[in-house]
Amino acid sequence: MNAAPPPMPEHPPEFCPVYRAIGILQEKWVLHIIRVLLQSEMGFNELARAAGGCNSATLTQRLEQLESLGIVSKRLEEGPTRLGRSVYSLTPAGRELQTVIDAIGDWATRQLPAAEPAH
Repeated sequence: MNAAPPPMPEHPPEFCPVYRAIGILQEKWVLHIIRVLLQSEMGFNELARAAGGCNSATLTQRLEQLESLGIVSKRLEEGPTRLGRSVYSLTPAGRELQTVIDAIGDWATRQLPAAEPAH
């Protein structure tokens, strides 16, 4: 019989990149934001709708965090008929998360039952 693996410590004694990455990616809305931005760059309101209704304060906080980590970039787009708008896109480091999203999708397709249609 295989022995159960030892429990994971609550806080690893030394730096663990997987532990740190999970800490970042588990934040509510982060993977939704990344998944949407993998499709195309978007303005703030488009991103809020596409990510599934994340409220403005949370979306602002998550985008600032992802920007500080070098995962998302923001640029101001100005036009002659409107005030400037912020447009968000993934950096090369953010685009590397495509493999993570794909792996989650592949696992879910194999392991999770399809959702029942609403009645």
